[in-house]
Amino acid sequence: SKYIPGASKQKGTMRRKGILISASLFSIMTFLVSRWFIMNTRDIPRRIRLAPTPARTPLPIMRQSVTVSSGTYTYHLNLTRFEAEFPYLQSYHCTLIQEPNQEEQGATKQKLLILAVKSQPSTGTRRSELRKTWAKEREINGYRVKPLFLLGKTNVKGHMEMAKRESQEYGDILQWDMTEGHHNLSLKERCFLEWLYLKSPPVDHIFKVDDDEFVNPDVIVQYITEYGSPNTIHGFHYHRPPVLRGTKYSISKNLYPQQYYPGFVSGGGFLFPGASVNGLYNASLLLPVFPLDDVYFGFLTVAANLTFRHDRRFYVRGLKYDVCRYKEALVVHGINAKFMTLIWQEVQNSECHKVEVTSS
Repeated sequence: SKYIPGASKQKGTMRRKGILISASLFSIMTFLVSRWFIMNTRDIPRRIRLAPTPARTPLPIMRQSVTVSSGTYTYHLNLTRFEAEFPYLQSYHCTLIQEPNQEEQGATKQKLLILAVKSQPSTGTRRSELRKTWAKEREINGYRVKPLFLLGKTNVKGHMEMAKRESQEYGDILQWDMTEGHHNLSLKERCFLEWLYLKSPPVDHIFKVDDDEFVNPDVIVQYITEYGSPNTIHGFHYHRPPVLRGTKYSISKNLYPQQYYPGFVSGGGFLFPGASVNGLYNASLLLPVFPLDDVYFGFLTVAANLTFRHDRRFYVRGLKYDVCRYKEALVVHGINAKFMTLIWQEVQNSECHKVEVTSS
């Protein structure tokens, strides 16, 4: 080919101009497409799920024999005896089967109140009624009320499948692989504390309750406003109750030779602050797991150096139906599921004179 002076330089200049023109056209097209997308999708509602909050690292379990003090009284728990009589309670590691839905964007702007409902896979009918009444996510005076159902496992396949379907539909199931049972309720207490510590979004207060109870979320929020404290557990308080030896709640003298328990609130319904979770969880890593859940939570409370507040509106022993008394109640024990909706609607729609309430 014949060499032409300057031809190579001219071709290079034209090539650079072509690249610049192409890049400019691409930028203009990208801008126009992005503007069209924004203008045509800005009115479409979008629900954005956040990535889960980075989980904390589980702390090592260092269960041991301990002596806890409450005022002038001391109480001793011998780990060797607990391991001999209730080895499963001492060795179980919390393993989740179902977890609630992740929090959504903007969901944490309000204070969070969790209604933690102790339930079983077999009681799906109860959960269905509760979701229609008080166990429904709602906003009350600056609080977002979030129900969660705490379940273990059962050998009945149909019940486990039902719990799984509920979890998929409602996203309100927290289920572990411990077998449902009276003594294993203490494991639900421990594992729930672990979940709160490791995975829960920031929570202001937690209300623990059974699935056969009437709960009044509006009154709970008002109660927190008046009496909430970062170091106080609220409920129906038993002061140094005697140890029972011959009932459903029997404890052997070998396991616990003392005649009295430290004070505790009834497990049928109680309130505790999110600020207390760290102390309670740390105590659960050290203390032997006591086979009665409310007594166990009492030991954790004493070990975490928290206080109690008694209030008679925790009707954990039941309450004869009276719409105005139910309207001022925090919780009422022993409500049949088939009456829950009727009671709830009547309480919500009734006008009552304000009842003067005292803690005694």
